Amino acid sequence: MSKISNINQNYIFKKIDEETANIQILDNNILVSIVGEFNVNLLELEKLTQTVIFFRGNSITVKGKKDNILRVCDGIKFLISKFLLTNVIEKNDIIISVKKNSNLRKNSNVQPLEHLIKTPKKTVIARSDKQTEYIKALKEKDVIMALGPAGTGKSFLAVSVAITQLMEKKVDRVILSRPAVEAGEKLGFLPGDMKEKVDPYLRPLYDALYDLFGFEAIQKKIESGEIEIAPLAFMRGRTLKNSYAILDEAQNATSTQIKMFLTRIGENSKLVVNGDPTQIDLINKSHSGLVKSKEILTNIKEIEIIEFDHKDVVRHPLVSKIIQAYKNNSDDKS
Repeated sequence: MSKISNINQNYIFKKIDEETANIQILDNNILVSIVGEFNVNLLELEKLTQTVIFFRGNSITVKGKKDNILRVCDGIKFLISKFLLTNVIEKNDIIISVKKNSNLRKNSNVQPLEHLIKTPKKTVIARSDKQTEYIKALKEKDVIMALGPAGTGKSFLAVSVAITQLMEKKVDRVILSRPAVEAGEKLGFLPGDMKEKVDPYLRPLYDALYDLFGFEAIQKKIESGEIEIAPLAFMRGRTLKNSYAILDEAQNATSTQIKMFLTRIGENSKLVVNGDPTQIDLINKSHSGLVKSKEILTNIKEIEIIEFDHKDVVRHPLVSKIIQAYKNNSDDKS
């Protein structure tokens, strides 16, 4: 029996009346994690669901409107399953628990943590329906394009799946690439050899790798050639076999460059193209080929195209509001 199927053994829900419910969590370790230090998680659930939540012994009592009480119930189910799989509940999980699981009570067979990605340092879960769709595509499709704003997990999830498939010997090599384009600032002369010159542009990819798998493990993979991090220009003329290749920040690539990258695909290989059409750093923004490439490829059924929006942002909650504010500002020309 899977851990997910054990949720009901740790959880008892009792409806007292139309405006009150009692939730008993039988496992103290789960209870402590859900409540949080100084009840901080319950306070966050209160704020998100417009309820009043009391905690005593192993019981959590919820007062509020019927629909909001059920939202708390759904959220706690999600948090229990998260804890059973990862042994930790993070701050952002509280927000996701309410946001993600509004349909859970409609179908008791819904699995809130499907398409889990386990790495040596952490377990990565889909934090929105669109992320679930994206992870599924990353595992099953040969070519994936993902467009959307910062903070939606495009790069992080792609790197997670790619390195996991490398660790599981499903591919022999992971290649991470992005255009070497300055983000609106003139950096001037960069000293060092070619690797040292391009590394600053690729730093976000290194950060994701180290966060998921640890510095030493990743350095060994890089030294052995199992993980390659290279600027897009270095991809020309290659054929990728038994590889998982990701082109990040593709909004700064032309249509010709994206075509070049996609046509590198070889036997038993997967290619991912990620980008944010609102953050183009090219001097002439019309040269960006990301949206054009999406339109060209949209009718090829073997290519999965995922489009995120501000509602899928999983960084600090303010990021979604900032993105939407800029989108709503008609004077914003970026």
